[in-house]
Amino acid sequence: MDLLTIASSYPLLNLFWTIFIFFIFFLWIFIAIQCVIDIFRSHDMGGVAKAIWLIFIFFLPMLGVLIYLIARGGKMQQHQVDAAKAQQEAFNSYVKQAAGTGAGTSADELAKLADLKSQGVLTDAEFEAQKAKLLS
Repeated sequence: MDLLTIASSYPLLNLFWTIFIFFIFFLWIFIAIQCVIDIFRSHDMGGVAKAIWLIFIFFLPMLGVLIYLIARGGKMQQHQVDAAKAQQEAFNSYVKQAAGTGAGTSADELAKLADLKSQGVLTDAEFEAQKAKLLS
């Protein structure tokens, strides 16, 4: 068979339907992987519950993923938000550590010293000594 015969025997609507089915299939695979990741990310489930969910998802995939999304969809979203916040905090702390003792850090330290002085923890002499040390 030549290419023209193959193209004419497979109408355009069938091609669109095939592309749609592939898209849905890969979307389902993505959702199933996200469910498995969420099972391992969940700290509120014990090992037995995680094993049961995994067995359910692997042996009855469509039903297992659908029931997991219905039962734990809200917690799944919360786990993703918590992971994003933890990642952002780790990034912020890395940036602060990499920046070292810049102008913002000295200003923060001076503000802390001023607070300690106003609370009476530091005397005027101690405050001036620490301030001179920071500014030098």
